[in-house]
Amino acid sequence: MAAKDYSKPAVPITFVITLLVAAAVGGAVYYFYSHPPSQAPMELTPEAKAYTRNLKLSEVSMEAHESYLGQEVVEIKGKIGNAGDRALAQVDLNCVFYDPYGQVVLRQRVSIVRAKTGGLKPGETKSFRLPFEGIPGSWNKGMPQLVIAGIVF
Repeated sequence: MAAKDYSKPAVPITFVITLLVAAAVGGAVYYFYSHPPSQAPMELTPEAKAYTRNLKLSEVSMEAHESYLGQEVVEIKGKIGNAGDRALAQVDLNCVFYDPYGQVVLRQRVSIVRAKTGGLKPGETKSFRLPFEGIPGSWNKGMPQLVIAGIVF
């Protein structure tokens, strides 16, 4: 049996480097195209702040259940009505969860009206459903404070 020559690699090193670079570039392209840049949360302008008196939250309720993965999921359901004269493209809420001592344990901003779903026209009322997972165990199990945090006309 002849001795094998190990001085030359079976796969050229340039080929391996090319594959690694291509994989890194492909991964970067996938990451940036699959994760759109996050938008800074909209501020509640003085005009929007004045308009909040026309927005009414109603029939707000909360229920908890266990997910398929065994985690507790808390859902807040309700309706938002637009009693004003302007159409809204987006409405965001801050949902603030507290512990028994009144300390904030979780503050999460969520959209309850979106342009994708038709916005909210004057005189219109729409339902919303907000699922929350991973609320800290120190939460007091009470209804979170719901505060209008942003409006886009």
